[in-house]
Amino acid sequence: MESYQVLFDLAVILFTAKFFGIIARKCKAPQVVGQIIAGLLIGPCVLGLIAESSFISELAEIGVVILMFEVGLESDLKELLKTGPVAFLIACAGVLVPLVLGSLLYMGFYGMAPWGSEAFFRAVFIGTIMTATSVSITVASLQELGKIKTKVGTTIVSAAIIDDVIGIIVLTFVIGFKNPDSRPGIVILKTVLFFIVAVVGGFIVYKVFAKLDQRYPHTRRIPIVSLAFCLFLAYIAEKYFGIADITGAYIAGVVLCSLSDNEYIERKSDVMSYMFFGPIFFASIGLKTSFDAMDGRLFAFCICFVLVALFAKILGCGTVSRICRFSTSDSLKIGVGMMTRGEVALIVAQKGLAAGLLTADYFTAVILLILVSSIATPIVLKFLYSRDAKPAS
Repeated sequence: MESYQVLFDLAVILFTAKFFGIIARKCKAPQVVGQIIAGLLIGPCVLGLIAESSFISELAEIGVVILMFEVGLESDLKELLKTGPVAFLIACAGVLVPLVLGSLLYMGFYGMAPWGSEAFFRAVFIGTIMTATSVSITVASLQELGKIKTKVGTTIVSAAIIDDVIGIIVLTFVIGFKNPDSRPGIVILKTVLFFIVAVVGGFIVYKVFAKLDQRYPHTRRIPIVSLAFCLFLAYIAEKYFGIADITGAYIAGVVLCSLSDNEYIERKSDVMSYMFFGPIFFASIGLKTSFDAMDGRLFAFCICFVLVALFAKILGCGTVSRICRFSTSDSLKIGVGMMTRGEVALIVAQKGLAAGLLTADYFTAVILLILVSSIATPIVLKFLYSRDAKPAS
């Protein structure tokens, strides 16, 4: 491919991703859905204008790292500590139930797999994709209903943050165990060591950044050094601990989320992600997606994947909420609020593809899940709250 061909590819990706992102937003769906559809249209599946290259793949990988850095920056440690125990229990159920049901779903379609086999890790990875939660749609819906600061709203947001942390840890273990050269004890030891290094080193880094932030508030050197720290920790995680780079990026964001200039760093990072790396990543998902292997069984699997993923969150999170003395109505709201999927599910699927745990055919199921959950969640939440309001009136 000519060296300048990539300029045409990037121009087409950015324009179509933004165009379809706007259309998706007009249809009350997340912009990422439109960007994925753009990748499907311009990729080999439909028009064939662009084929994914190694350069686009590398840009997409940077986009993933920056996205996870932003997710970490958006975390609220005070809120996590405040709603800690209950939100933690709900999050654990929101990971465990989808993980188990997702694994059983895959085995139900493709046969039971013995422990340690390739098929077993594929089944577990399908469950791992289901564990991801993205509450951006839920938060917007709760804000519109005026319920974001209620006990239910706070619990959903806190549980979703913890849910993502646990989900990333599960992803780290699954990818580590999949490597035939790795031993369970080594994988666990490396994971524990990484988090120890991240906590101790993160505390030191936070103190240094706090001093810099105090001396040079709202200066561009802070976001630049923050991004360098994110990339360095992502590199350290992958290179020396065998952990997914997105885990390192996420931890970097969590380390810096309590800085007074946190929002400034996030805003500067978001400009870069929103304008360039983000659209390339989401469009690249569409470029990777293939319908060549689509048959009756895969189509049925995609439908069941969506239904099980939605039901698993309602069952797991709703049941534990009820045990924690929420009312039946509020427990159902928490379960529904936790069932949306978005960027994190895509990122997990992307890492699975790179690790050989997933084929491009299954991206169809993930994209369908994001579409359905993004549309269904606001509608169901509004119905549940309106139903509560009727007896009072």
